[in-house]
Amino acid sequence: MNFPSDLKYTHEHEWIKLEGDTALVGITDFAQSELSDVVFVDVSSTGKSLSKDEVFGSIEAVKTVSDLFSPCAGTIVEFNQALNAQPELVNTDPFGAGWIVKIKPSNPSELDGLMDVDTYKSFVGH
Repeated sequence: MNFPSDLKYTHEHEWIKLEGDTALVGITDFAQSELSDVVFVDVSSTGKSLSKDEVFGSIEAVKTVSDLFSPCAGTIVEFNQALNAQPELVNTDPFGAGWIVKIKPSNPSELDGLMDVDTYKSFVGH
């Protein structure tokens, strides 16, 4: 299982990586393995301002449908359109081609309150 050290993690198993004034958001390797085969990613919040922990979409797998939660307050500026044709990218490359949205954080210091890699690994029992 992969746990990149340059990311911040949430208790809902999202990851976030700040790149300039925007950040990539996806689900963790742990989360995708628990979900199993992802068949659909639904994000209808592009362009909307969200609060921290607000639902920005959902992810459907063979087993279940799960909500996706914003790791920080901000505006969703882009959805990864590649997921429309290939939702399985979330399974095969959750930290790369399988990213889900880009968000412009309204308060980047909120990321300081998220888990670092060691804390997240302990949280999921690794």
